[in-house]
Amino acid sequence: MPDLKLVFVRALAASFAVFFLTAAVAAPGETVLLVAKRQLEDPIWGSTIVLAKPIEGGGHVGFIVNKPTKMSLAELFPEHEPSKKVADPLFLGGTVNMNLVFALVEEHGSRKDGSIRIAPDIFLAYDTKAVDRIIESESDHARFFLGLVVWRPGQLDDELDRGLWYVDEPEAKLVLRRKTDGLWEELLLRLEARANTI
Repeated sequence: MPDLKLVFVRALAASFAVFFLTAAVAAPGETVLLVAKRQLEDPIWGSTIVLAKPIEGGGHVGFIVNKPTKMSLAELFPEHEPSKKVADPLFLGGTVNMNLVFALVEEHGSRKDGSIRIAPDIFLAYDTKAVDRIIESESDHARFFLGLVVWRPGQLDDELDRGLWYVDEPEAKLVLRRKTDGLWEELLLRLEARANTI
């Protein structure tokens, strides 16, 4: 018999995520790639690259794209055969709803599986069925995350005003790059050089 408390907590977490992600679809504003500046010294947020999308009301949601964990889909879903074939690790998407798995997948066009376009050529799957289908048939051009980032209204604007992030265009080839070792340093040097020429 399933643990009813655990089922309730997961359902609550899923509904929380759906609320924010649905708000992201309706909100105006472009998705950006945030690159932590050197002065952002924090065990979680330091040296991060984050895909961030505005949501209604002035907040933002997003995913850290360069923090692989030591956990795999096979460990998380030992009974799910397709998960055993995904060699890439799960990534830490953020500190909110870390018991949920999300998928970012590259797609040139449109999708009909309930995924939402979060950036040019990047779709986000948050529904369990859509994530499962991506694991089963599109894992070679997708990345899987535990959790997401949520900024309260005005919080990201404050962080930008404090100079904690560089802002760049989100490119699928960077967001979904297989190996992320050195990616933060690469983007940081490029953005520092750009800032010095302005």
